[in-house]
Amino acid sequence: MTLIAEALPADVAELAGRVEARLGSPSRLGVAFSGGVDSSVLLALATRALGADRTLAILGVSPSLAASERRAAHELAADIGAALVELPTHELERPEYQANGPDRCFHCKTELFTRIDDEVAARYGLTAIAYGENADDAVRPDRPGAKAATNHRVLRPLADAGLGKADVRLVARALGLSSADKPAAPCLASRIPHHEPVTAEKLRQIEDAEEVLHELGFTEARVRHHGDVARIELPADDLVRAVNEPARTTIARGVQAAGFRFVSVDLAGVQSGAFTLPLVTRVHG
Repeated sequence: MTLIAEALPADVAELAGRVEARLGSPSRLGVAFSGGVDSSVLLALATRALGADRTLAILGVSPSLAASERRAAHELAADIGAALVELPTHELERPEYQANGPDRCFHCKTELFTRIDDEVAARYGLTAIAYGENADDAVRPDRPGAKAATNHRVLRPLADAGLGKADVRLVARALGLSSADKPAAPCLASRIPHHEPVTAEKLRQIEDAEEVLHELGFTEARVRHHGDVARIELPADDLVRAVNEPARTTIARGVQAAGFRFVSVDLAGVQSGAFTLPLVTRVHG
């Protein structure tokens, strides 16, 4: 990507410099990469600061990663000019992950970082690992994956540099990243209510149902899995189109074909952390 070598506006350069200063001087840095805006900004700044030969994107692949997200991550890493390796992860084999408590993300990230340590770091000569936590997420109580990062000494340059969500998107736009305005895309397991088991079949149903919505142009869409019921969350501006023809019938048939019996649209719209926040707030409140 030629854009990362170009001069940045002064305000963006200041933000970028703060992040780059927190990368240290690793011989080679591995970036836990999902293709979302946070990890793509981190990967781009690391490539800019260290060079492509000292930066490696690591994409964890499992049934909780939608195929469309997997393809997009490859395309974005190629645009940035960073090499990408896929790392199969097996969180579904962990009973604690399957149990789907509020700490599910801790077990998922533990699986990812453990496999990076055991299978990737030495093979690719990595001397440090970083991931894309931002400063806003760092203070949220529903981010147990941060504890796994701490346990594995994973760097969090965006958060440590004080970059919140708005800052990250500002940098992404200045760098010309295709993820700059991409909606947040949590893993598919986040659509399953806590204490309802995570299974590969449920993840497949969710992915297939959300693909129906994406094909209709609903770029930010989440299908919550409630047994026979699919509860669709969309931005408020998309609700009217979703419940009127021709989209209504297409959505109903497509989501039912994914394996659900009933299809509902949640009038509250997209709700980040809807399953986790009420539980962890009770614990920490």
